[in-house]
Amino acid sequence: MEVFNPNPVIFAPAKATGRRSKPSKPESFWDDEEADVEVDENTVEPIDQDEIFDLIRHISDPEHPNSLEELRVVSAPQISVSENRVIVEFTPTVPHCGMSTLIGLSIRVRLMQSLPPRFKVDIFVKPGSHQSEHAVNKQLNDKERVAAALENPALVDTVEKCLEKAESWGA
Repeated sequence: MEVFNPNPVIFAPAKATGRRSKPSKPESFWDDEEADVEVDENTVEPIDQDEIFDLIRHISDPEHPNSLEELRVVSAPQISVSENRVIVEFTPTVPHCGMSTLIGLSIRVRLMQSLPPRFKVDIFVKPGSHQSEHAVNKQLNDKERVAAALENPALVDTVEKCLEKAESWGA
């Protein structure tokens, strides 16, 4: 495999984002004074930028043993979230990065696995950060191309390896 950036700059991970934790279930009905409050199963819990960042920050770079956060490929300000849409912009480490589509696919798969199906996810390279920006964006946001990529066992294996670290963080 060709290495597109043999000496990337490594940054220290950001401090924890203060992600809200979900309340734990009481041991029994009687352990919680508010246990008699009904929970509406149709309530939509909002998801914010920091929660999305926590889901993708620990994805491993396909070329290096570093996370996308450590390489500054992703950051919280590059994410926008609305009621039913998530947009992630990422910055390849070099303008000719041949791993950009694989990085974007890893981000997409992580979000597909983690978010409720009501969310539409769009993944883009930061404008001006890649010499084939338009082609990469087209590949990453075309349902048929993504589906075809996810039918390739070698590609799926590589994506799974990139996601192992993120999944071990419990995000």
